[in-house]
Amino acid sequence: MADAQTALPTQLLIPAVVGPTAVGKSRVALELALALGGEIVVADSRQVYRRLEIATNKPLPEDRRLVRYHCLDLAEPDRGYNVFQYVEAARAAIEDIASRGKLPIVEGGSGLYVDAVLDGLSLGGIPPRPERRIELGRLSLEELGVLVRHLDRDAKLDFKNRVRLERAIEVLEVSGPPLTRLRTRRAPPWGAIRVGLQSPLDILDSRIADRSLDQLRRGLIEETRRSLADGVPPDSQALKGTGYADTVRHLQGVITRDELPAAIARSNRQLARRQLTWFRKDSRVRWFDAGPEALPAILNYLE
Repeated sequence: MADAQTALPTQLLIPAVVGPTAVGKSRVALELALALGGEIVVADSRQVYRRLEIATNKPLPEDRRLVRYHCLDLAEPDRGYNVFQYVEAARAAIEDIASRGKLPIVEGGSGLYVDAVLDGLSLGGIPPRPERRIELGRLSLEELGVLVRHLDRDAKLDFKNRVRLERAIEVLEVSGPPLTRLRTRRAPPWGAIRVGLQSPLDILDSRIADRSLDQLRRGLIEETRRSLADGVPPDSQALKGTGYADTVRHLQGVITRDELPAAIARSNRQLARRQLTWFRKDSRVRWFDAGPEALPAILNYLE
């Protein structure tokens, strides 16, 4: 990797397009890249998995022919992938893009991934431990919480998030407490201009419902069934993603085919609310209404 301090322009400012799922971020980012001579660095915790295309809403092949995308298809779906690995990949992509005279454009709805690469976040170099994850996968959510408290009684994290609990245990068993000791920042050698896309909730919910039906028409059930047949565990990080988790439940006979579209839409609505909550807490985000006027307004703002 090139040295960031010498390879990058000293005044590099990276546009970042953020917002909730289904609001139209991908289209605006593509149009920005075409208008500004840029390439897109995707900040999405689900699009890193190979062969999972539909519910992750990866860029379509025709879009990838127009603009170069980075940070897609980084990991096998039967393995975990974390924000630390993502930061390394995204930093390398940004340095590569800028070194070729192109403009890096970050796009995504995974708030932690966006902030990690734009603000500079490192949580230590402790790698994932797949064998330990298998053992932890046999524990209930409550048992995981008790174990985290045993390892670090002052740990502050989401005790309803299984992935975060397993990773905390994985780290604490190697490093010891406190978990916060590992949270350090390494400021990146660039600045960022965050632009957010928003839409009235009723319109956003309608778009989510339509997209859920479209995903099923495009073969979401078949893609999920194929992943399971290839050995991806149903409780893997990849298949816990929005859309796949509900489809796995359908394939397990928990919900019917008729119930599946509503279940996927409901999960996506919940995701959209979480994303909005994350990004609206950031005063650096300049919000724009999604629609045909978004691109000219954003270009004017970036100028």
